[in-house]
Amino acid sequence: MSTDANGRIRSWAELPSKPLYVPPPGAIDAHCHVFGPAADFPFSPLAKYQPQDAGPDMLFALRDHLGFARNVIVQASCHGTDNAATLNAIARSNGEARGVAVVDPAISDAELQALHQGGMRGVRFNFLKRLVDNAPKDKFLDVAHRLPKGWHVVVYFEADILEEMKPFLAAIPVPVVIDHMGRPDVTQGPDGPDMRAFRALLDSRDDIWTKVTCPDRLSPQGEPYDDFVAAVRPLVEDYQDRVLWGTDWPHPNMEHRIPDDGGLVDVIPRIAPTETLQHKLLVANPMRLYWPEEVVG
Repeated sequence: MSTDANGRIRSWAELPSKPLYVPPPGAIDAHCHVFGPAADFPFSPLAKYQPQDAGPDMLFALRDHLGFARNVIVQASCHGTDNAATLNAIARSNGEARGVAVVDPAISDAELQALHQGGMRGVRFNFLKRLVDNAPKDKFLDVAHRLPKGWHVVVYFEADILEEMKPFLAAIPVPVVIDHMGRPDVTQGPDGPDMRAFRALLDSRDDIWTKVTCPDRLSPQGEPYDDFVAAVRPLVEDYQDRVLWGTDWPHPNMEHRIPDDGGLVDVIPRIAPTETLQHKLLVANPMRLYWPEEVVG
């Protein structure tokens, strides 16, 4: 584990490899974060982890190194419901980033509109107990009913609570994106109970999307993530218009197993083996959600 003099943790590779895979023009890293800089954007007093700074300059340098064109920056839990760090990164992106906010359920409609003006296009509801202390479904649904036009809801949960999440997910009145496929046990394979249950969720409504992300989190085997590829590739092929991909940089809470971002990019052509699937995963799908005004047709 790498910590600085203040005990703050680094969870990302300082020198990620250059991927062998070259993403298509306009490719979007649709799930990443920024941490701080803490001197300008302090962490929440409720934060469950204290990371080292990983700000916009580092994120955009990584984007260029990996061959991507745009980012979707998801508010990190260490910043709580103060979205200033994420908004700062979006503002510094020259239009090449949009965001997903985390909000206090008491947020006003005017504050939601201000987030929209700042480049946010979704709100994230987190149900991981190790990251958040309270996840009030009734209040989250109230927020979901008041979102600006064109927004969606991102939901983060683990596979063991999928069944109890179904009524809540069914009640969300806008498109839904599930982070990291609801963290299935990929060692069960593509036809295991976790993936079957997740497919049933995707089949329950045609506006549930998912991020086919985080082999570093989900694969017990580690690189080259063969178990992840075997479980996830059929999902990408069968739900090709509702999948997104992202690095998850700077990999919150992965300090014990820091992934190589170049290696993560090289998983893409293994789960999306054709140019058509890759273009949908990296360009067409995230553009529809985050830059719809630029989508023709």
